[in-house]
Amino acid sequence: MNNCNGLTIARRIGASPRVRGSVTDLTCPDIFELSDGSFAIIGTDMTEELESSLPGDAGRAGYERIVVITRETLTLARLDIPVN
Repeated sequence: MNNCNGLTIARRIGASPRVRGSVTDLTCPDIFELSDGSFAIIGTDMTEELESSLPGDAGRAGYERIVVITRETLTLARLDIPVN
């Protein structure tokens, strides 16, 4: 799939937005495994709303965002997430 800084999207994790009921495939959360084994998340940026609620031992670098996905998106992805 697309390439950015040497990383590529290797595969979708879980059900596609269309399978989860989106008829437009727009503004739908999604999870992808990247070529290096890390994950990319499409979700709603809730950094401003949630940053003050982070536990004291959690932090966020300036280049990081707090992204929210639906419970359904994550639970449907559960079986596709590798254990190692």
